[in-house]
Amino acid sequence: MNVHVPQSGKRLPSPIQLAILALMAGTSVAAYASPADAPAAEQSAAAAAAAADKNSSAITEVYVTATKRSTSLQKTPVAVTALNAAVLDDNHVQTLQDVVNLVPGFAATGQGDHGVITMTLRGIGNDSAKTEYADPEVASFVDGIYSPRPEGATALLFDLEAIEVLRGPQGTLWGRNSTVGAVNMQTVKPEIGSSAGNFEAGYGSYARLGARGAVNIPINDTMAMRVAVVHEQHNGYVNYQTAPNLSLADQHAAADPVIAKWNAAHPGNPIAFQPINTNLFVNNNQKYSAQDQSAARLSFLWQPSSALKWNVAYEHYMDRGTPSMNLMQTPRAGQDFWSALIDTAPSVNRDSHSLRSRVDYEINKDISLAYIAGYSRFNGSSTFDQDGGANIPTSFTTNGSYQANNTVWSKYKNYSHELEIQSTGKRDVDWLLGLYYANEDNGIRFDIPIMNGTQQGTVGWQGSFIQPKETVDSKAVFGQATWNATDALHVTGGLRYTSDERKNIGGTNNGWSNLDAPQIPVSPSMNPLGGGTGFTTYQHNDGVFNDHKLTGLVRASYEIDKNNMVYASVSTGYKSGGLQDGGVPYGSETLTNYEIGSKSTFFGGTVRMNNSAYYEKFKGFQFSAPVTYADGTRGLATSNAEGAKIWGVETEIAAKITREDRVQFTAAYTNATLKHLIGGSNDYVLPACTAPGITNPCLDVSGNTMPHSPKFSAQVMYQHSFALDSGTLIPRISAHYETASWLSVFNLGEPDKQKAYTRTDLGLRFDSNSKWYFDAYVRNAEDAKIKTSAMNANGPWQAQYLPPRTFGINVGKSF
Repeated sequence: MNVHVPQSGKRLPSPIQLAILALMAGTSVAAYASPADAPAAEQSAAAAAAAADKNSSAITEVYVTATKRSTSLQKTPVAVTALNAAVLDDNHVQTLQDVVNLVPGFAATGQGDHGVITMTLRGIGNDSAKTEYADPEVASFVDGIYSPRPEGATALLFDLEAIEVLRGPQGTLWGRNSTVGAVNMQTVKPEIGSSAGNFEAGYGSYARLGARGAVNIPINDTMAMRVAVVHEQHNGYVNYQTAPNLSLADQHAAADPVIAKWNAAHPGNPIAFQPINTNLFVNNNQKYSAQDQSAARLSFLWQPSSALKWNVAYEHYMDRGTPSMNLMQTPRAGQDFWSALIDTAPSVNRDSHSLRSRVDYEINKDISLAYIAGYSRFNGSSTFDQDGGANIPTSFTTNGSYQANNTVWSKYKNYSHELEIQSTGKRDVDWLLGLYYANEDNGIRFDIPIMNGTQQGTVGWQGSFIQPKETVDSKAVFGQATWNATDALHVTGGLRYTSDERKNIGGTNNGWSNLDAPQIPVSPSMNPLGGGTGFTTYQHNDGVFNDHKLTGLVRASYEIDKNNMVYASVSTGYKSGGLQDGGVPYGSETLTNYEIGSKSTFFGGTVRMNNSAYYEKFKGFQFSAPVTYADGTRGLATSNAEGAKIWGVETEIAAKITREDRVQFTAAYTNATLKHLIGGSNDYVLPACTAPGITNPCLDVSGNTMPHSPKFSAQVMYQHSFALDSGTLIPRISAHYETASWLSVFNLGEPDKQKAYTRTDLGLRFDSNSKWYFDAYVRNAEDAKIKTSAMNANGPWQAQYLPPRTFGINVGKSF
């Protein structure tokens, strides 16, 4: 039997080259560009507000789309954090991991073996949502279009108008997997009649080189085009340790008893002594935790009349960087912290292509129609050193362990359609109705070779997980209405009915079980489904799973006066169940959120304060982990915990103390406690216990604290503007503090915890009167070692970490 191996996405530079040529062609003319996707009146107001902001003592009004309408942040009864382009630039936001410090109760976790970022909000997240196997609790959207896989459209952020982080269940309007929140990234749209643009280049530590730019190109009176490009690269943070240098006598002393025992048990397949081949250890070329990412976006706007507008965009993203490495929490004597003994060279080769479209049509002065559609295709492969050199081998087949987690190929394809019709203008009842359909077609081959000692040693265990086709069909109908009882009192109700179907077609788990076969690691050229390789198929994953749920929202808001509003809501969220290894189903998650909040503006608009308090009943928490089954085979198991009880409070304060002084402060208190769950995981050394279907050690974690949920976290930013003859000089400081937080549900003591820490970012920006700027920055000034995940499966505790101290400069110009 042959295995069909999809080709990894080819390196397709042509779209990016085309974008760069268009960008260069558009830089010959200059004009002022205002926000492109707002109505003309709003554009004029936004431009005037931006121009007046430097001389005003009031904070500029912010508009958000949290309710699928453009509304003032202070009039929107939703816990939402809005980050505009200036905030994103000031904080050097490139990925969602850079956003988390700016949002109360938000966390992001790096997942090294797949090189992706998973998110936690208000104490709830899913670290296993890194492939097609599991879905996130926090949904990601680009221009309102759901992005189901973290490797794709949200991997590198650029040319954004704003990011909105909506906290709490958003299932009624935003749909799939927004169980505890949603992140919506709004790209900058083309503008008719404008030839404005910008360009930036940067240099920094670890040989960082960055460049990005965008230009708006007018085509005619009804059409415009925007081209945006970005490239970011830096060397890896993790140095290579020297390969072990042991005498042959010491190697014989360690290996000879093992060889004798093996040969006695396997006379037909004897092994012989080999000296450790130091060439199998990596000591040059690209390091772990390196960045090499590029993207380009071509956007078009066609607006033949004031009633009809069509925005369409094509985006191509390429990643040729490397994954983050599992580092020793306590380095061996004589070794640097940012180093590892590596026997698997790092690689990432990923391409994604996305097409997004939105058509807005004003049927009449009372009703408008929107059709939102998206398509994306992702292909990728990667190699990762899972053992991280935790143990030094004493011979070719003793003490050490070679474990590589290799994505041989992965392919994710999805598309969605959404139709919305809603009321417009000022009415007694504002309403919105919608239909939604989404489809995913995913596949992956993931290999895990584990060898005793080194790659030359005997097989410890190895598997090849091949999932050629896994599909998701999701359909929904939804509606929401707001009764404007008075000018001050507004009552909202909404419902969404979702129906999901998942199919697992042809999936197999294949394990190496023939000890008399050649003792070599599984490789991409090997066919685990063919003969002579030592592999057998121990599990078939075929199955069909159907799920459906009705979710809803009830909310009331009251405007005490023009500067103060209070609101209260009850909302529910839902994440579909699915299929795990062996075609075994697991159940859905549900969340009920009770929330009260306030939004206030004080002192003539110079201070803005938004608060929220919530209580969440979380049921059916989907816990996923790699496990060993009773027959010795391995897989990724998902079980439903009873859930969790979570409550907390959040606050956001922005103040313009003077025309020159700005302060922003966010804080969150979170209490997130698990209900009943017995969990097992091969990533941890756990006490002996028995759980149905699992024979590796496991642990009753009922009552434990949810991971990535510090009790208290806070962020404060201060900047001052110095007016100079040639421009404005703006120093700024941003400090983040959080109390200790667990890194897994097991709560296994200090190594499984990130202790309380403070992280400080510094910046100095000069804005010239001639529209060029200079920006210098230092990130993680304390050089704090901040863990995002941990494991001790190899004995010593290891962890993934946020980057060390970095610094750099950017120089840019707008035209």
